[in-house]
Amino acid sequence: MREAMFYEQRGEEEVHCHLCPFNCKISEGKTGKCRVRKNKGGELYSLVYDKISAANPDPIEKKPAHQFAPGTRTFSVATPGCNWECKYCQNWNLSQGELEGREITPEEIVEKAKSSGCHGISYTYSEPTIFYELAYDTAKLAHEEGLYNTFVTNGYINPKPIEKLAPYLDQATVDFKGSGDNRFLQEFSSIPSSDPIFRALKEYHKQGVFLEITDLLVPDRGDSMEKVEELVNWIIENLGREIPLHFLRFTPRYKVKDLPPTPVETLEEAYNIAVKAGMDYVYLGNVSEKNNTYCPNCGELMMRKRMMQTVENRIGAGKCPNCGKKINLGGEKWLDE
Repeated sequence: MREAMFYEQRGEEEVHCHLCPFNCKISEGKTGKCRVRKNKGGELYSLVYDKISAANPDPIEKKPAHQFAPGTRTFSVATPGCNWECKYCQNWNLSQGELEGREITPEEIVEKAKSSGCHGISYTYSEPTIFYELAYDTAKLAHEEGLYNTFVTNGYINPKPIEKLAPYLDQATVDFKGSGDNRFLQEFSSIPSSDPIFRALKEYHKQGVFLEITDLLVPDRGDSMEKVEELVNWIIENLGREIPLHFLRFTPRYKVKDLPPTPVETLEEAYNIAVKAGMDYVYLGNVSEKNNTYCPNCGELMMRKRMMQTVENRIGAGKCPNCGKKINLGGEKWLDE
């Protein structure tokens, strides 16, 4: 265990956690909504600081992150727990399962990343917000050793924790579900509103964290093209049209097994809405189509991907090889190593 960050004491037996927008008020001996932050004697502790439930080298594209350090490998780590309760969770055994894992220190995580030939560390699989203390301590060490850090997150985090982590966080993939439709999130994820996600995106962007955004489209529940259009327009107006956007295919899992996988036609419809609105970089995830990167100015193929890996990168000095347009590419320093 480790004492948690971002909380205040309220009287002798209650603490108020300010890590995520649930802002849980936690009585003595109880945990917050995430199940991993516990009040012990009027102090808040992380129960998963020393419980690593997954640790694997991955292609960075698997996060997905198509325009940050493409072609590199990242050491992916997770602990149990999540501040969401998604009925369709693909990693439900990690997010909703027992709080079990191996004891691995931040120093050991960094060493494992280096020894496995990875260029960075990704905090992923479950929800990195809830193992913030471990991610923060590890990220600081990773930067000292020349490694990058990335978050794969639901974006349900308060601005102050983002501000503190930002000097050590190089990239974040923020996962929308159902384009942020509040009715869908309330029914399938127990989330009252998507507003905090939009607020977090603005804060990540303000702090200079390289962003990519995903949107999981769920058949008949969270696949409104009207909501897709609203999300696309919000991204363009608040973050810029150069933010990479991935529309992801749903596959039945956990408590939602009665729905079919998302039709490719639905993904393509969303893709066309984003392109027509003027988004520069749009991808489809969990399918084989539309994963390459093209110049938004001249249409030149710049990066070719296969099986969630970049197999050809023709971007030179951050520019299109054909017309010279500057491309929104992050993590270039790690491409030169």
